[in-house]
Amino acid sequence: MMKILMLGWELPPHNSGGLGVACLNMARALARQGVDIDFVVPYEAEHPDIEFMKVLSATHLDPIYRYGGGAYESLRLLEKIIPTKDGNKNDLVSIRDIQKSYCEFVDHYLAETKPELVHAHDWLTYEAGMLAKKNYDIPMIAHVHATEFDRAGMHSGNPIIHEIEYEGLMMADKIIAVSEATKRIVHQKYSIPLNKIDVVYNSLDENYKNSDYQFNEQTYKFLLKQKEKGCTIVSTVGRFTVQKGLHNLMEAAALAVSKNPNLIFLFAGDGEERNELIEMAANLGISKNVIFTGFIRGKKLRDVYAISDIFVMSSISEPFGLTALEAAHHGDALILTKQSGVAEVIWSAMTYDFWDERKLADEIVSISRNSALKESLQQNVMNEYDKISWNDVAKKCIKVYNNTIKHKRK
Repeated sequence: MMKILMLGWELPPHNSGGLGVACLNMARALARQGVDIDFVVPYEAEHPDIEFMKVLSATHLDPIYRYGGGAYESLRLLEKIIPTKDGNKNDLVSIRDIQKSYCEFVDHYLAETKPELVHAHDWLTYEAGMLAKKNYDIPMIAHVHATEFDRAGMHSGNPIIHEIEYEGLMMADKIIAVSEATKRIVHQKYSIPLNKIDVVYNSLDENYKNSDYQFNEQTYKFLLKQKEKGCTIVSTVGRFTVQKGLHNLMEAAALAVSKNPNLIFLFAGDGEERNELIEMAANLGISKNVIFTGFIRGKKLRDVYAISDIFVMSSISEPFGLTALEAAHHGDALILTKQSGVAEVIWSAMTYDFWDERKLADEIVSISRNSALKESLQQNVMNEYDKISWNDVAKKCIKVYNNTIKHKRK
């Protein structure tokens, strides 16, 4: 049985984004293939549904979902913003403090246990992965779910994170990218040889597919009434950050509403751009056509997909985009930016460049006015969304593991 140490920053139910969901499903599938996994997280909490691997706490901090773990707020990297577990407001730590403690934990762990390989997820854990390779000569896999270029909307981003990403990617024995788009960014921005990078696409959560979900009509009773009157519901889900291209989406929404007033846009999520987007909707004169749900997860998030007719992923740069697969599972017609990785595996979707607001507006209006087109997109995408399974992901990862270990032994 292969023994690996997996380094991550979150796991459900204590996750703030898709990174934790992807790590959980990947690890579960790997465990089914016989891989023995110890998974390190930077907080202390119970994970009652995880029996297939050992979850290790690197610190005694409260779970990431309560205070935010900085995985997506790179500008706040050095701020002392996170209270310790006892809630003492005078004893704050920064993300860099947490990373230091995380590395110390991994160092102590490796002094007692030597796995065959270390699998590090994103920049937050790369330093610990490098420590394992430098100090203990353990092969390192760097898994890229998103780069700082993605999070910064392809702008400069945080130089500290760029340095960590560069060092981690250079030192890694092998790199796994979640899409060809991400592979290109890693190659072009960090000068990593293409033959060092393998693409392994994500899949949809197995429990998500198989769970007994029932739509709660009371949650969106108003929207159900509007749909009965002929309205089309257009949703987007995610963090309200520059990466997600929501300003462009709001501009497109205004153009679309000017052509079809029976459109309602559902912005599900929260983040630093929330107030800007609310003000923007007001200034564009479409406040009555835009609803902000705030941060939601679980069943409430599924209710958003279920009430929607169209799902838009407007990201400036989206390494993959699991929310698109979730929306497809609920039968939404998809509109994806050409800059999203999920567009590489979903063919029955309309696409556009993130900056092309007029094309996005035209696509929304076309779907809303053409029932045959909408039904065709909805049905076809449901036949496609689950063609990649987590078992396939696990097999590809194990192949990378074996090749890395074999090369190391030579």
